[in-house]
Amino acid sequence: MRSAFTSESASTVGPYSHAVETGDLLYCSGQTPVDPSTGRLVLGDAGVQTRQCFANLFSVLAAAGLGADDVIKVNVYLTHMHDFEAMNVAYAEAFTEPYPARTTVGVAALPLGAKVEIELIAQRC
Repeated sequence: MRSAFTSESASTVGPYSHAVETGDLLYCSGQTPVDPSTGRLVLGDAGVQTRQCFANLFSVLAAAGLGADDVIKVNVYLTHMHDFEAMNVAYAEAFTEPYPARTTVGVAALPLGAKVEIELIAQRC
């Protein structure tokens, strides 16, 4: 059985749930750096956009009663790998050690022209 969670502090650009929980795992859909108050892409470098992605994701986690310390895996998608360092700095601000496992992949394009999109998996303990 699965349960869906949504957050009013995150947005969607398609027909999907912000997160789906099955068992003790919560799978969060990818979040782009959209400001939920305006519905528009946050302008700025990859660091600024990464921080907005995490703000959106952490609001989804909060809607499910979870937080950053419950995250076990993160997937980061960058349109330009030269943005890796700026993303990495913002990533380090979002978590504490031990950091979640992570994969970072370069992609050709992202919705709305975003520089970064992030998805994650959290575990309810």
